[in-house]
Amino acid sequence: MKIEVSRDVFRLAQVFTISRGSRTEARVLTAHVRDGAYRGRGECVPYARYGETLDSVEAQIAGLPEGIDRAMLQEALAPGAARNAVDCALWDLEARRAGRRVWELAGLPAPGPVVTAYTLSLDSPEAMRAQAERHAHRPLLKIKLGTPDDMPRLEAVRAGAPDSKIIVDANEGWSAEVYADLAPHLARLGVALVEQPLPAGEDDALLGMPRPVPLCADESCHDRASLPGLKGKYDVVNIKLDKTGGLTEALALREAARAAGFGIMVGCMVGTSLAMAPAVLVAQGADVVDLDGPLLLAEDREHALRYDERGVHPPEAALWG
Repeated sequence: MKIEVSRDVFRLAQVFTISRGSRTEARVLTAHVRDGAYRGRGECVPYARYGETLDSVEAQIAGLPEGIDRAMLQEALAPGAARNAVDCALWDLEARRAGRRVWELAGLPAPGPVVTAYTLSLDSPEAMRAQAERHAHRPLLKIKLGTPDDMPRLEAVRAGAPDSKIIVDANEGWSAEVYADLAPHLARLGVALVEQPLPAGEDDALLGMPRPVPLCADESCHDRASLPGLKGKYDVVNIKLDKTGGLTEALALREAARAAGFGIMVGCMVGTSLAMAPAVLVAQGADVVDLDGPLLLAEDREHALRYDERGVHPPEAALWG
């Protein structure tokens, strides 16, 4: 069995901006695991916030021994993008060898479509209102915030999409003072969830603070080891395969988080349908789903995931799993 890595670039449909910066393309790594006539694939998005680069993640994958299996992989690599790509590729390979779908191998029920959020990029209030108006037909909008001047943006989005459910992602961009000022207005405007209002290393400030809107741990939650430190600060955890290090840990984190009393959100980086495909399995029964990466792209993989009024559908076998 051989593991190879390719670098792939996919153009975005428009500039995508969060509090940390802007991008015009998705740069991803694809792991290809080959065993005779069979090939499995997995995609990851190295993330600078976690000290990852295309080079560093590719080097981690290149350093793995031939013949590695999923159990060995969990010990060989820490949670992160490299382990995610290989873990998902190994699941895909196993399914192709067996002639079965991944959810059957994992003992999961057959998946169905799930309603996903659509993300509005951080911009001026006027531009964000225009974005909201264009997508007001969508049942769930996610808005990127994370500056001290977010109130006009929030008001503008609500005016542009008065009937949509709204979740907010601050991307660690607020201080405790800014969050405390905004919290009552978030509730007034019908915001259903706020992701990561404070930097992960400073979120102890949330202990004892009112939470009129449920708070979701994103950058503060990577795998099961993160859970004990989230109690009293967050109500929901955002499971992303690039953080957990693959489908194997993502499924385990989902069950552990539920047992600990947390709600479940399943999210993504800006990637292709290949990255979303395994996450659709984790998203079954989740409280919030944010798997809109392919909707933000100008181009996608062959056999791309299907999105319609019912949400994002499970992958065809030709794509993954």
